Amino acid sequence: MELRQLEYFVAVVEEASFTRAAERVLVAQSGVSAQVRRLEAELGIALLDRGGRTVTLTEAGAAVLPFARAALAAVGGVREAVDALRGLTRGHVRVGMVTAGPAVTLTDLLASFNALHPEVEITLIEDASDALFAALRSGELDLACASLGPNPPEGVETHVIIDAAVVAAVHPGHPLARREAIEPAELAAYPLICLPRGTGVRALWDAKGVRARVAFEASDPSVLAQLAARGLGVAILPEPAAAGLHTLALGLRGQIALAWRPGGPSSPAARAFMEHARGSV
Repeated sequence: MELRQLEYFVAVVEEASFTRAAERVLVAQSGVSAQVRRLEAELGIALLDRGGRTVTLTEAGAAVLPFARAALAAVGGVREAVDALRGLTRGHVRVGMVTAGPAVTLTDLLASFNALHPEVEITLIEDASDALFAALRSGELDLACASLGPNPPEGVETHVIIDAAVVAAVHPGHPLARREAIEPAELAAYPLICLPRGTGVRALWDAKGVRARVAFEASDPSVLAQLAARGLGVAILPEPAAAGLHTLALGLRGQIALAWRPGGPSSPAARAFMEHARGSV
């Protein structure tokens, strides 16, 4: 088993195509295909299903993928560790960010880190919080900036960077605009505008067990606010995103946290980013 075989296998999985994987690793498609088949022959089982329009994982491939990624990450860590001992500042950090999250905070953080370590390459990946935590646990991400639900996420450590009230927001002409607070159960009588499942704010709301009709879902809090401003329902969102709307206290608070695997990232570059973030926010 060779590292390049694992590299090609991971590239095919992530690109869902032998052609795009070949472009990514700068090798002829026939070479990528041949090396992956050699890997399958050595293991004695098919890792990829080539029958559809896109290449997908077999059950065996899904089991092998985390170990292939871990092996490649370990080799990268060896190189970065040697670079660190030589006083070099190269490296690669994979950071996840919740969709429509605190971009200003993260942008400032990235800018200040880049000023200190200009040779470190950073890849940003957007997704829902649940998916980011899963990617952290699997090793696909080094760190993530994600929203927390009512219970601490399993298998990761966190450092809260933003804490804000979660409110019900309505158009100033809405019947509820005469009130300053409301019990979550009272909102069962109104159409709601919410973030999708998998986000921290939605998990906080769902934990209340209110049986209400969710009329609209969107992953961007600003879109929720725009829908509420048109009088289409009551938006459940972080208070900073409710500018221009009348807000009602719900007794809920949402948090955005920097998260990483227990013990911290393995690479020197990712550890440096984590320490910089914890000291900056």
